[in-house]
Amino acid sequence: MSGFVTHDVKRFIVTRPDGFEFEPGEGVELAIDHPDWREEGRPFTPTSLRDDRVLEFIIKAYPAHRGVTQALHGLEPGAPLLMSDPFGSIRYKGPGVFIAGGAGITPFLAILRQLGREQRLADHSLLFSNKTPADVIDEKELRYMLGDRCVLTCTDEQAAGYAHQRIDRDFLAAQVRDFRQHFYVCGPPQFNVSVNDALRGLGATPDLLVFDS
Repeated sequence: MSGFVTHDVKRFIVTRPDGFEFEPGEGVELAIDHPDWREEGRPFTPTSLRDDRVLEFIIKAYPAHRGVTQALHGLEPGAPLLMSDPFGSIRYKGPGVFIAGGAGITPFLAILRQLGREQRLADHSLLFSNKTPADVIDEKELRYMLGDRCVLTCTDEQAAGYAHQRIDRDFLAAQVRDFRQHFYVCGPPQFNVSVNDALRGLGATPDLLVFDS
């Protein structure tokens, strides 16, 4: 089962394999169970809770690539998928700031939802960058969970309720008071590099930076 989250992002609900366990933030490799696609696995992150009876994935399509994400968006309900064991270095380590770019929000959704269920969101905040307001994944849920600790910024469009700038050193210095807490970073590769460099330059301890390595 699937449905649109934004104009180019779909939510997929899939059967949870027997015995499958994961930590929020971990990813799996998904492949379409079809001769043309079985060897074309790609990493995606379950965004459901650990004890949900099904698995949710939120997947952005990149039509220009004409690859796996576009093929996934074109699947009929009930189409079979292949899934690996969970992996990845993004896991919850303690209170801090989540910093995401675009579809990089997906590893954080499961973590934030789990914290919300446990009523432990108070010491957490989110800085989330997108091109335009139409690109923001699960905006209403994120604003509901975090309130004014959910800061959304759009780089290509100015709109009320959104900062209009990139997440760079100046933005981080203005938004973050304490650089001795955990920072969770996920986005495109260059986003990760630039944000981590800026955080270190502002005094963040490298051991407290959590990102896909």
